[in-house]
Amino acid sequence: MTTPYHPPVKRSVAIAGHKTSISLEPVFWDMLRAAAQREGVPISALVARIDAERIRAETPPGLASAIRVWLVSQRAAI
Repeated sequence: MTTPYHPPVKRSVAIAGHKTSISLEPVFWDMLRAAAQREGVPISALVARIDAERIRAETPPGLASAIRVWLVSQRAAI
């Protein structure tokens, strides 16, 4: 795992056939990679699922925020 105090890193992810850029701190990229691996899906598929969940929210957050919240809530459930 990388140091938790690092500026966000921007990466491109394909969602529903189009690329979008997401900026997350390396620790969240590490957590996202691990979650995708645990679920046996590509990172892009997991991000697409999180995106679909966030869009259904009453007040949808930004995608990066939704990913962070999803990751923390998953970690709390373990």
